[in-house]
Amino acid sequence: MADEDTAAACVVCATHRGDALVPGGPVGEDDLVVVSHLSPPSPDGPGRSGVVYLGHLLVEPRRHAAGLADLTNGEAQRVGLWCARAARALREAGGAEHVYAAVIGDNVPHLHVHLLPRYPGTPRAYWWHRVDEWPDAPRGGASEVAALVRRLRSALG
Repeated sequence: MADEDTAAACVVCATHRGDALVPGGPVGEDDLVVVSHLSPPSPDGPGRSGVVYLGHLLVEPRRHAAGLADLTNGEAQRVGLWCARAARALREAGGAEHVYAAVIGDNVPHLHVHLLPRYPGTPRAYWWHRVDEWPDAPRGGASEVAALVRRLRSALG
């Protein structure tokens, strides 16, 4: 029962159940994995602008699994496959010149692989974990995220 309680309280599991709004819906999905765009924060929240770095994708197992070591072999294979497919879509349809991948896992105990595109012209000082800090980085709200999600989904075929 504890696992069910954990999954019921998990923000990632809630998103997979459709309890949370993700602009544009999933970028890609199958029976084991969901790929989605990071949702813009609420524009009416304190200190929130309602915009997010465009192209910041999350690759997540559907089943509640805290980290990489908690995946089944099948889930691990699919997570890796979706990371590669989504990275290609970010290059082909999103205009990224490079895609970073990271698993952090400190704040949300449900595995999510962050895919962060680096766009042409990004100064070296902003590469890797600072890519979204570049003042000229592409950002957008829900409508821009939804438009990018449609392009990425189309690229995935």
